[in-house]
Amino acid sequence: MDAKSPSDNNQSGQRKSGVDRRTFLSALGASGALAATSASGSEPEQPDEAALFGAEREIRERGKRRAAQRAIKHTSRANGMNLIVVIADTWRTDHVGAYGNSRAKTPHLDHLASQGVLFENMFADGLPTIPARRVYHTGKSIVPGARWIPLPADDVTMAQILKSHGYRTGLVADVYHYFKPDMNLHVGFDTWQWIRGQESDPYLGGPHDAFQPKQHMPPALWNPAYDKQMRQYMMNTQHWKGEDDHFSAQTVRTACHWLDQNATNSPFMLWVELFSPHEPWDPPERFAKMYRDDYGYERFLFGYGVQSGKHKPDLKPFLPVIRDLYRAEVTYVDYCIGRLLEKIESLKLLDDTVIVFTTDHGTHLGELGYVQKQPALLNRCVMHLPLIIRHPDNSVAGKHVSALTSAVDLAPTCCRLLGIDDQDQMNGANMLSLVTGQSDKLRDRTYTQFGTFGSVRDLNWHYFQHVQGKFRGAGPCLYNLRKDSGETTNVLSQNAEVAREMAEHLANRFGGKLPTVLPTT
Repeated sequence: MDAKSPSDNNQSGQRKSGVDRRTFLSALGASGALAATSASGSEPEQPDEAALFGAEREIRERGKRRAAQRAIKHTSRANGMNLIVVIADTWRTDHVGAYGNSRAKTPHLDHLASQGVLFENMFADGLPTIPARRVYHTGKSIVPGARWIPLPADDVTMAQILKSHGYRTGLVADVYHYFKPDMNLHVGFDTWQWIRGQESDPYLGGPHDAFQPKQHMPPALWNPAYDKQMRQYMMNTQHWKGEDDHFSAQTVRTACHWLDQNATNSPFMLWVELFSPHEPWDPPERFAKMYRDDYGYERFLFGYGVQSGKHKPDLKPFLPVIRDLYRAEVTYVDYCIGRLLEKIESLKLLDDTVIVFTTDHGTHLGELGYVQKQPALLNRCVMHLPLIIRHPDNSVAGKHVSALTSAVDLAPTCCRLLGIDDQDQMNGANMLSLVTGQSDKLRDRTYTQFGTFGSVRDLNWHYFQHVQGKFRGAGPCLYNLRKDSGETTNVLSQNAEVAREMAEHLANRFGGKLPTVLPTT
């Protein structure tokens, strides 16, 4: 990793003074501020998990939050650009047309990519949902130590940084995990709005016995955990009458209303979180029929928990339908994102706004016999993240960046696009040098952790294994990315020397020796 370059105090004027957008990125490219920042990989000190609740902890963490806010040092001045970030949960990169795939129809994201920069090789840092959001909001790696815990009170978020620069900040989300007690992910937002009811959010309470998930899935897929999840989801959606009632539509309408109210409150940041296409896969009929006429059920519901505990049904007979359900869900969410993009254009914000699209992770769709993400199977379909950034400077429209990047790089890059270099607390890298051509790479490898499994990859090899206690579960696995980009064949036994080298990189990142079973030469 390159060392962090000296600060570049961008002295561009605010929005009303007329930012020279056509030369904005080229001017940044000439600045030393675009060199990569260092990614130390160290995790911030975590709060005592045994004391996550209670008045004493709340008092202590309020003090930490105030101290963290005071610690923000202004070494630059915002350029007046707005920022809109859209994160759609569980979106496989190979289900975005702009990435060269035709598995799902995504015309609105494809159009956005044609106007912006597409990053071909961004990979997750901490997984799943909450760890991924901690990374996105703070620009700090949480590998090792990626856990499903609240945002530490002494972490500084991008929203806090922007707010300190006079930004109006808003969060609109139907990701119900955000709003569980003490998660703190709303820190720094002036407003936050929660669209309730996704998945097993305990939103509506009945009538409990009126809903029968067994009527909406093949008997072979049913199990008690699946039934519990889907019964709550059916209760939450009992009032739906059409596609505009689906959660993605509700979230986008709320986001559009926020823009109507705040478009003149420039500069602003709007952070939009869409839980779909995360399970349950329950697309509106119009979108479901784009992929097949008959799913076997009037409303085929596929949710989380099909492969849980000892319940491991044979999914092969159902994979075609399951895949089409997911594709239909993806296309519907793309349609909803298109409505948001139309609102942005109608409010004449395109010349003053940076637009970002990404996800937290993908999912298995039958690869290696699994559907839904698996910590023990850190394959490309789970770890590879789409990233599209549209900037008003159309000189970069349609550009593809092939260098290796990480989710931890998003926050510092967004800040720098807004002219803000107050990033001492971030250890991600600034990706803009890749866009301008000043650099051809930021990092040699990326690291990911999902539960008790860790991963290291470069552009040639991907290796993952269990990282705690005695070696167990899947792996260790080694994939030759030059010959097997889909990561379908474990070639560890044929490449013992490479496996040991990659395992050593992983062990160094995790601070010591890891449990491992590697072949001898």
